[in-house]
Amino acid sequence: MSSALTLISHHLCPYVQRAAIALGEKGVAFDRVNIDLAAKPDWFLKISPLGKVPLLQIPQATGEAVLFESSVICEYLEETQAGARLHPTDALERARHRGWMEYGSSILSDLWGFETTGDADTFEQKRQAVAAKFATIEIVLGDGPYFAGTDFSLVDAVFAPVFRYFDLFDTLVDHGIFNGLARVSAWRQALADRPSVRNAVTADYGERLMTFLREHDAYLLPAQ
Repeated sequence: MSSALTLISHHLCPYVQRAAIALGEKGVAFDRVNIDLAAKPDWFLKISPLGKVPLLQIPQATGEAVLFESSVICEYLEETQAGARLHPTDALERARHRGWMEYGSSILSDLWGFETTGDADTFEQKRQAVAAKFATIEIVLGDGPYFAGTDFSLVDAVFAPVFRYFDLFDTLVDHGIFNGLARVSAWRQALADRPSVRNAVTADYGERLMTFLREHDAYLLPAQ
């Protein structure tokens, strides 16, 4: 039995990236197994109650434990692994961070429509929704470079995969989502420069995301 943790993954999943970033920040060695979510293998369906990634497989003396849901995995890593703290020590501030982690998930929900719709009206509705949520974040952010100042946290691990989408989207359409948001833009750059964030995806992430957009005939793609 391997002593390493195993992250069951998908190349594009932002929730997987959260867990990978947390593992990287903690300095934990882990194996990574990517699956095809369009053709989920039987072994995966047997251990994933929701049929989703990520899963974290944890070797035990009596067998193997499996955790599902990215927030649960990140919290487990924070509680069990050494390395830099990724949550505030103060209970109230920790609860506040958890709230902003959920807020990051709500942005991902809007981004799904933004990136997959082929309809101009839906695209504009989702663009405005995402822009409004980042405008709210602009008010909350301090001097940075991270959400909580100089300390990298799980809130950063949640938002880094959100920002990563725009590395490609910026080249496709003038969406204007970050216009006038100086603090958000600086935060985005600081996260992009973080080794754990860079290493959370494979080198072909952009190509894979572009393929995904083409498969959905996404509105944000340039007109042919």
